[in-house]
Amino acid sequence: MRRDWAALLALLVLLGAAWGMTQPLAKIAVSEGYRHFGIIFWQFVIGAALLGVITWARGRPPRWEARHIVLYVIIALIGTLLPNSASYTAAIHLPSGILSIVLSLVPMLAFPVALALGLDRFSGLRFLGLLLGLAAIVLIAAPETSLPDRAMVWWLPMALVAPAFYAIEGNFVARHGTEGLDAVQVLCGASLVGIGLALPLALMTGQWINPLPPYGLPDLAVLGSSILHALAYTGYVWIVGRAGPVFAAQVSYLVTGFGILWAKLLLGESYSAWVWAAVSLMFIGLFLVQPRGKEVLDAAHPLGDDGR
Repeated sequence: MRRDWAALLALLVLLGAAWGMTQPLAKIAVSEGYRHFGIIFWQFVIGAALLGVITWARGRPPRWEARHIVLYVIIALIGTLLPNSASYTAAIHLPSGILSIVLSLVPMLAFPVALALGLDRFSGLRFLGLLLGLAAIVLIAAPETSLPDRAMVWWLPMALVAPAFYAIEGNFVARHGTEGLDAVQVLCGASLVGIGLALPLALMTGQWINPLPPYGLPDLAVLGSSILHALAYTGYVWIVGRAGPVFAAQVSYLVTGFGILWAKLLLGESYSAWVWAAVSLMFIGLFLVQPRGKEVLDAAHPLGDDGR
C-alpha cells in the first residue's frame, strides 16, 4: 500500500514537471516568429495522433454522432483555440514564469463561474482563495519593479484570457457532461475537429508553419509541448481514476512550481520579490479553493490544453 502511494506521488510529480515544461516551450515556440494559429494547428495534429493511438489501443475511439461533434467543437474552441491564442500572444511579451503563475488562477476563476451557473455553493474559504489569487495578480502588475519591463504589465490582461476560458470550460463540462465519453475520447475528438478549425485560420493569417526541415528550436518546442500535454493529460485522467480528484488536484501546485523552475533553468528568468510574494499568495489561494471531497473531476484542470 505504501509502495502504491509512493508510485502515485511520483507520477503526480512527473505530471507536474511535464505540464510545467509547456510554458517555457511556449515561450521558445514564439521566439523566432511563429504565431498562435500555426502553432495550435500542429498541436491539434500531434495531440490527435497521440491520443488517437491511446484511444484505439483502449478500444474506445471517439464517437461521431451529432451531439458528440457539437461537444468536440465547443471543447476545441474554449479549451484550446481561443485560450491558447491568447497565451501564445502573451508569451511573446511576458516572462514564462509569469504565465505559469497566471494560469494558476484556473480553479479560482472556476469558483465564481460555478456560483453563477448554480453548480456550487458559496464558501467563505474559497472566496478568500479567489481574492488571494487576484491579489497575486495585483502584486505582479502594480509595483514599478515587479516586472523586468514596465510595458509588460499591459499584456497581463491577455494572459488572463486563458485561465478564464479554462474556468468556463470546466464548468461547461460539469453542467452538460461529455455525452457518455471519457476525457481522453473527448480530447481526441476535439483535437481532430480542431485541425479543421485551425487550418484555415493559419493559412488565412499567414501563420502557417511549414512541417518540412530544417528544424529549429521553435519547431522542437511545438513538438515537445504537444507531446507533453497529451501524455500528461492522459496520465492525469488515469491518476484521477486511481487516487481520486482531490489527490490529483494537487498537481496545480506542481505545475506552477515546475513552470517557474523550468523557466529559470531553460530561459534564465529571474523574478523580483514582488513576484515571489505573488507566488506565495497564489499557492495559499490554490489551497483554499482545492476540492475537499468528491467534486467535479476538472476542478483543477480543464479538458483542453491549459498551456501546460
